[in-house]
Amino acid sequence: MVNKIVLAYSGGLDTSVILKWLANEYGCPVIAYCADIGQKEDWDKVRAKGLATGAEKVIISDLRKDFVRDFIFPAFRANAIYEGSYLLGTSLARPLIAREQVRIAHEEGANALSHGATGKGNDQVRFELSYLALDPKLTIIAPWRIWDLNSRSKLVAYAGRHGIPVPVTKKNPYSSDENLLHISFEGGILEDPWNEPEEEMFKLSVSPEKAPDKATYIEISFQAGTPVAIDGEELEPVALMQKLNELGGANGIGRLDIVENRFVGMKSRGVYETPGGTILRAAHRDLETITLDREVLAIRDSLVPAYSRLIYNGFWFSPEMQLLQRTMDDAQAPVNGVVRLKLYKGNCILVGRKSDTSLYSESFATFEEDEVYNQADATGFIRLNALRLRIQAQQRKS
Repeated sequence: MVNKIVLAYSGGLDTSVILKWLANEYGCPVIAYCADIGQKEDWDKVRAKGLATGAEKVIISDLRKDFVRDFIFPAFRANAIYEGSYLLGTSLARPLIAREQVRIAHEEGANALSHGATGKGNDQVRFELSYLALDPKLTIIAPWRIWDLNSRSKLVAYAGRHGIPVPVTKKNPYSSDENLLHISFEGGILEDPWNEPEEEMFKLSVSPEKAPDKATYIEISFQAGTPVAIDGEELEPVALMQKLNELGGANGIGRLDIVENRFVGMKSRGVYETPGGTILRAAHRDLETITLDREVLAIRDSLVPAYSRLIYNGFWFSPEMQLLQRTMDDAQAPVNGVVRLKLYKGNCILVGRKSDTSLYSESFATFEEDEVYNQADATGFIRLNALRLRIQAQQRKS
């Protein structure tokens, strides 16, 4: 029997209706829990609305530092990227939101969890896999899979009947998700993959056409693969991401328009703004080119697609994810140094890198005369590597 429910609550139409529906359907207290992971919200207004809609309590958890330190930075140490382009902004946030939700349930004596994800998307999987990994004894309530309010018009009608103030206009028809790493847009005209996104939709970046005509140069410092400073100024994780977002957004960097494959099986069109993350990944990958051994880099890169799929599909708390994260982090020990970038009209251009743990040797790589490399040695190297090719050629002739 459900005695108390913790709802992942945003204050929007869906979770506002869910809050009232849960209280009516289960007849027990509902705690509205909000995760502050860097989205721009009037939290006082969200709290007041939650209480007015029937929440026993509204809990707002500031998870910004946890998000950057425990989720964004580990993923970027691994160069995580889904299907070659998506930097996993929403995917990385869900296990953190779920982890805090489970903690609150334990603290408040609740035995049930609920969320506002639909039965078509990835988020239901991400939330519930995390719940089940952290505490399988908690009851999970997914309203979208069990109620009859299966359309936007029915939600609006339900809100009207119960006095829930939900402004709904055609001016902003998109479904969006914002945090310190990105903002995503789905729905509306974007459901037709031929339609170009409207410029007014974007929030975190100017268009490349409107970016400054003068390039911005920045330097990012790393320790063991983790960014620690911008232009020599050491910054805490949240401040560092905020600074990169400002720099990237001002220069039109980080816009992405893709059709991706959802875990549940359908294709989905999404538009993303990830200004700081785009800069960070480019800089980190570049520093690895001079600090990581060739074979270590090749093996690590071979693991990135599997690692990224685990995040996208909701397996952050799985044993295979823990194994891969340890492997990724072990490889990062020598990734120390500074990368210089030029930001210009949507472009993130790498122009310099240096490291005390660099494997790059100018004395070996030079085209000038040197005393450390005997070019004649290459003859035997080539002939040995060609041995199997020579044997195959002889076999063909015979």
